Amino acid sequence: MAAKVLLIEDDAALAPLVARHLGDSGFEVAWAADAVAAEPHLSDPALDLVVLDLMLPGEDGLSLCRRLRRTRDVGIVMVTARGEEADRIRGLELGADDYLPKPFSLWELEARLKAVLRRYAKGREPSSSVRELGPFRIDLDARTLARDGLTIELTRSEFDILTRLVGAPGKVFSREELLEAVQGGETDAFDRAVDTHVSNLRRKLGDDPRNPAFLKTVWGVGYRFEAP
Repeated sequence: MAAKVLLIEDDAALAPLVARHLGDSGFEVAWAADAVAAEPHLSDPALDLVVLDLMLPGEDGLSLCRRLRRTRDVGIVMVTARGEEADRIRGLELGADDYLPKPFSLWELEARLKAVLRRYAKGREPSSSVRELGPFRIDLDARTLARDGLTIELTRSEFDILTRLVGAPGKVFSREELLEAVQGGETDAFDRAVDTHVSNLRRKLGDDPRNPAFLKTVWGVGYRFEAP
């Protein structure tokens, strides 16, 4: 079965070229010029990939990427004429799988989409990297977290801390041990930063901060993850 691709691109000259090339390469392609036109396609459960332009009229690509990641597990490749590093990092942090600056080769876009598709297909296979803990599904390789099937967006540091905690449910980790999980990504990390990350994690997991069910505080020591 052909992989379904949604191209969200407002360039009326570029979009038909991309759609034609991907169609000739075996993809099933739909085209939308903005977020409003894309909505009916985004609800298609068979959708596999989204090619998303950053600079869209109305809702921009970054906002749409953030919104899409809350509800869908599809591959996202961002394309944009703006090639600044900050834009690429922001897009990837919001959940894009890859980033391609304009002008780009149609064959390179095709190759990137196929690579993302392979990663998603592999991620859906049973794997020892997937942890099922109560309502949570944590994929350590794909670095994704879902609760009751809904994706929860985490920062890199939040996911690294959660990974350390769920690696040994019930074990108490000191702030120093959890700090090691994020030290490589935060040159200005300090003990209280761990408390902030844990607080954010509790909020995103739906944990009651006054009586948490999952991320427990062990006063004077650190934190532990309580498996439901």
